[in-house]
Formats: sequence, structure tokens, C-alpha cells
Amino acid sequence: MTDGALDFRLLNDFQRDFPLCPAPFAELAARLGVAEAAVLRVLDALRREGKVARVGAVFAPKRIGASTLAAMAVPADKLAAVAAAVNRFPEVNHNYEREHRYNLWFVVTAGSEGRLQAALGAIAQATDCPLLQLPLLQEYHIDLGFSLDGKTDKPIPPTVTRQAFVPPTPLGELERRLVMALQEGLPLFIRPFSVLASRVGCDEGEVIERIRRWCAEGIIKRFGVIVRHRELGYTANAMLVHDIPDERVGEVGENLAREQGVTLCYQRPRVLPEWRYNLFCMIHGQARAEVEANIAELRRRLNLGGYAYDVLFSLTRFKQAGARYA
Repeated sequence: MTDGALDFRLLNDFQRDFPLCPAPFAELAARLGVAEAAVLRVLDALRREGKVARVGAVFAPKRIGASTLAAMAVPADKLAAVAAAVNRFPEVNHNYEREHRYNLWFVVTAGSEGRLQAALGAIAQATDCPLLQLPLLQEYHIDLGFSLDGKTDKPIPPTVTRQAFVPPTPLGELERRLVMALQEGLPLFIRPFSVLASRVGCDEGEVIERIRRWCAEGIIKRFGVIVRHRELGYTANAMLVHDIPDERVGEVGENLAREQGVTLCYQRPRVLPEWRYNLFCMIHGQARAEVEANIAELRRRLNLGGYAYDVLFSLTRFKQAGARYA
């Protein structure tokens, strides 16, 4: 197998369902018919090129810690400076410029609601900009896996189950240390879970079993190769927002979640009078015209023409990193 073919298989085939076993890279190598050293070498190269952020866990929002989407309306001549100030906070893991009066959008994550609010207050003070807090109320679909082979099978069930959020269960000390170790992703070594176990202070089998249980319970949404979509050609990315009557938002959210082009879909609160929209979804594409056509078609097909909406295309990516809970 050529390096190019191996690049593609690692990027495309293992964004989820990564082998949870003592020697996972040897297992990948066996499936791909190559040497374990080749898998480790190519993954390391993809990470250095920026195509892979890490190999590891994507934790579900609000299952551990606390997080929120936040937005600011920043004067254009101050945008770069404000974005740099926001980026300095380790609690900020994503930070993007979008086409809108509210032009700076970022995600803030912390180990607890108290720490989250402290970080938001410090950001507002450091930037001298008021911010909108738009925490997740209801998840309909969150995946952010990207098919590179043209297949459109979407990993969601035919019906989307609404689940009310409950306060996250406090983590034990060992679990907290494991979350901290996982924040950086798996080390690219022959026995990566053994390395994590030595950092956490337990044995390798306990680390693997804890990760398996978190995956089964939905605390970990996905465990695998975490790609950077822009480096893979998904550069036309739009946040589509709608103002849906409260009594219909669940139905519409579930319908949007089943659309093949929708990678994220969730309900967030309105913040009136500044922000009227309560249903958000992300549509990632390789060309702006393709994304615009996709939005027009899904609005037509789902009979959303009577609802106010807006489309916020991403412009500048100021920061993209894994969430940090500690």
C-alpha cells in the first residue's frame, strides 16, 4: 500500500470505532495489511501536517464539565486583537470569524459551571466586549466525522431520541486524571494505553475498560482519528440558524439531524433582542455554492420557508483545539 493510500484509509476509515485494545496501532496495521511502524509514521506525519488534530476521544457536551458557545460583535478593525485575546484562554478550544454582525464565535469549556462562568467573565473583561452565552439546550446530532470517499451513510439512527440534560456526574480522582490524559490524545507509541495508565496511576486494562464504558454510556461521542476539516478541503462551512416556535423546535431539529449534509444540529437559547434564533446546524462543504444549494434544498424539502433564518459562513479560523476540562 502506498503512503497516499495509507493516508486516505487512516483519515477516512478510523474516525470512529477505533480499536480499544492494548496494541491498537498493530490492530490497525493488521486490518490495512501494512507494518505497525508504517501506521505510526503516517499518523505522526498527518498530525505534523495539521490534517489530524489527535487520535482519541470526543467527549459529549455537558456529560462532563461545562461548556457554552459564545458570540461577540467586534468592530472590524479590532477583530484580530480581540480574537488573539480570546485565544489566550485555555478554556477556549474553537474560535472562528463568521459573516454576521456577531462576527466572533467561540466555544468555552471548563471542569465545572463555576469555572466556566469565571472564564467567560475574564474573557469579557480582557476584551472589553459584551458576549452572548448560547449554551447547548438539546442535542439532535453531533458527530463531525468527514467522509472522504463520497459515501454519505450517516451514523445516526432513523429516529432521534430527545434526552433532557442532567447535571454531569462528578468524576472520581482516577477518572479526572484520565480525562486530563486524554485531552492531548493517544501517544503514538506501540502501547498507548499503557502510557496513559502510567500517567493516570492505574493499569492498562482499567484505562481501556473505562474508555469502553464511557463510549457505551455516550460520555465519549466518538473515539478515533480526529481530523481537521479545512486541511481536508472542507473550507466552505456555514452555521445555519433558524427561529423555530418552541413547540416545533424538537420536530424540526430531528428532521434536520437526519439530513446527510448536516454535521451538527442542536437547540440553543434565544437572547432577545440581540439574538432571535434557537435552532443551529452546521453544514460543511468544499465549495460555497454547494453549501448554499444544500441549504436551499433542505429548507425547501423540510418546509422551513416560513421561518426566519440566517447563514453565517466561517471566514477565519483563529483557533481549533480539543476541549480542555482541566
